Amino acid sequence: MSSHISNVRPAPDQVLVDIANYVADFEIKSDEAFDTARNCLIDTLGCGFEALDYPACVKLLGPVVSGTIVPNGAKVPGTTFQLDPILAAFNIGAMIRWLDFNDTWLAAEWGHPSDNLGGILATADYISRKNVAEGKAALTIKDVLTAMIKAHEIQGVLALENSFNRVGLDHVILVKIASTAVVTKLLGGNKEDIINAVSNAFVDGQSLRTYRHSPNTGSRKSWAAGDATSRAVRLAWMTMQGEMGYPSALTAKTWGFYDVLFKGNSFKFQRPYGSYVMEQVLFKISFPAEFHAQTAVECAIQLNAQVGAQLQTLEQIAQIDKIVITTHESAIRIIDKQGPLDNPADRDHCIQYMSAIGLLKGNLTAQDYEDHAASDPRIDAIRDKMVCVEKAEYSRDYLDPEKRSIANAIQILFKDGSSSDNIAVEYPIGHRRRRGQGIPELVKKFQVNLARRFDVKTQADILALCLDQAKLEAMPVNQFVDMLAL
Repeated sequence: MSSHISNVRPAPDQVLVDIANYVADFEIKSDEAFDTARNCLIDTLGCGFEALDYPACVKLLGPVVSGTIVPNGAKVPGTTFQLDPILAAFNIGAMIRWLDFNDTWLAAEWGHPSDNLGGILATADYISRKNVAEGKAALTIKDVLTAMIKAHEIQGVLALENSFNRVGLDHVILVKIASTAVVTKLLGGNKEDIINAVSNAFVDGQSLRTYRHSPNTGSRKSWAAGDATSRAVRLAWMTMQGEMGYPSALTAKTWGFYDVLFKGNSFKFQRPYGSYVMEQVLFKISFPAEFHAQTAVECAIQLNAQVGAQLQTLEQIAQIDKIVITTHESAIRIIDKQGPLDNPADRDHCIQYMSAIGLLKGNLTAQDYEDHAASDPRIDAIRDKMVCVEKAEYSRDYLDPEKRSIANAIQILFKDGSSSDNIAVEYPIGHRRRRGQGIPELVKKFQVNLARRFDVKTQADILALCLDQAKLEAMPVNQFVDMLAL
C-alpha cells in the first residue's frame, strides 16, 4: 500500500504571520527608539564613508556595466553611483559592513542589525525618486527610521533564543529575513505579500559561516551582509510582481527550513516584537573591533597608559610571563585565535591581535589590520604570551536580558613576579548603559567620517540636519540622499 501525502496547502507558518502582522500593523511609539535609530543611521552611513578609503571595498562597488546610470535609481551615499535598488542595496550594505564598525546585537546569535540599511535606504530612495517623477510624494526619513526599528527588531528577536551559528549558518540570514519583510512593506506590500516574501527568504540558500572561521577567514564576511540585504530587495520585488510564496517554508516535514537546516528544531521566542532591539543595540564607537572584544580593547588601552612603556621592544616583551584575558564563552568560541593571521578579516576577529594593538599603541584603527601594520613583530610576540580563560559570571551576564554585558578583563604578569592591575570592563562605551558617554563620541566619529568625503560647508549642513530629530524625520528621502551623494 502507498502512503498518500496531503497536497492541501497549509495555513502560513505562525513565524511568518507574526512577522507580517508586526511589519504591517505595529506602531512604533518609543521616542527612545526613534532617537536611537537616528543615531544608528548617521553612524552606519559614517562607517560606509570610511570604507570608501579602502580599495578592497571600492572595487566591488558601482554598476556591473561601467558607466551605467539608472534613471530614478537609488544613489549610493559618498559616491557618484546611481543604480537599480537591488544593486544599490549591495553597494550600501557592503560599504557599511566593510570595516566591522557598525552596530551590533549579541545573543544566542550575533549580528549587525544596521546591515539592513542597505536594502531599506536603497529601496526608499528609489521609491521616492519614482514617486516624485510621477507627481507623488516622496517617502520621508521617518519612514526609513521606522523600517530600521522594525528590521532591528525582527533580526534581534529571532537572535535572542536561536543560534544559527551552532548549525553552521551565518547570521546574515537574519539580515535577509528582516530586510525582506520591511522592504516588501516599503514597496507597498500587504500582510500576504510580506508572508510570501519572507517565506522565499527562508527557502533561499543560506550562507555558511566558514568564511568567518579558521582556516578560511576571509573578506566575504565584509560583503556578506550586503549580499543578504540586496537579495532581500530582489525577493521583495519579485513578490510584488506576483511571485508566489511557500506557507510552510519552515515547518514542512523533510523539506522545510527546520528539518533541513535547523536540526528539526523550531524557533524559540523570548519576547514579542516591539522596539526593544533598537533601544538596546550596541554601537561600535571607539574602534572597529569584533564586538566581543570591544571591552578587551578598552582594557588594553587603559593598560597601555599604565605599563605601555614596558612593552615597546621585543626584549621588554620577553620579560612577560603571560597575559591573561578573562572573557565570556562566546568570545572564546568566535575570536580566540592562535597561529598565523592571514588577512585583515582574520585579524579583526582575533581577540589577542586586537588587544595586542591596544597594549602597544593605546589605540586601535582600521589601518591596524592591514598587512603593513601586522608585520610589526611585537604584535605576535605579545599574542604568544596571551591566554584566554572563561569567567562563568561573564558568560551568564552576557545572556541576561537585563544586563547584556560584554565583559572582559586583562592582566599582565611579569617574570619577576610583578603584575599590572587586572583591568575589567563589563559594558563597552556603545552599550545602552553608557549612552550619555557614548553618543557624544558617536557624533564625533560621524564628523570624522563626513570629513573623508565632503567639503566643510556640506559637512556642516549634513551634521546640522542629522542632529535635528524632527527636521530629519520630515526630510524627503531623495533629498537627504542627494546631500550625501557626490
